[in-house]
Amino acid sequence: MIVRFAALLLALMAAPLSAAPAWPDTEQGRPAITGIDPVSYFSGTPVKGSAEFAAAQDGVTFHFATAANRDAFAANPARFTPQFGGYCAWAASQGRLSVPDPMIWKIVDDRLYLNCSKDAEAKWLADVPGHIAAATKFWAAQK
Repeated sequence: MIVRFAALLLALMAAPLSAAPAWPDTEQGRPAITGIDPVSYFSGTPVKGSAEFAAAQDGVTFHFATAANRDAFAANPARFTPQFGGYCAWAASQGRLSVPDPMIWKIVDDRLYLNCSKDAEAKWLADVPGHIAAATKFWAAQK
């Protein structure tokens, strides 16, 4: 029993103190951003993607409306992947994680940011550079 306890204790000590949180709402194989095509945000109108045009990035499946959008994503996923692991940008700037509303979004400096509510978005828009800096610092600590 003591040997098992010691082995468990050593395993826990060897485990990372924090791991990046899973993408919101992607349990049981659900696609990221509730299936919204991440490339479509950059054309100004987010649209639902299809499993027919799916691609995985860092263990998360994204759906796309077209093969061209899937291919654009595959060529440059960092450009199209929502920031902060798909979580609400405002909440991340406040040091917490919140599931976003995929229809509340902004493109800033060619990066996609999602927010969880119109209220959160209004607060985030009051100081976008400051909130991005705070959220970036918070997100780096989550990895």
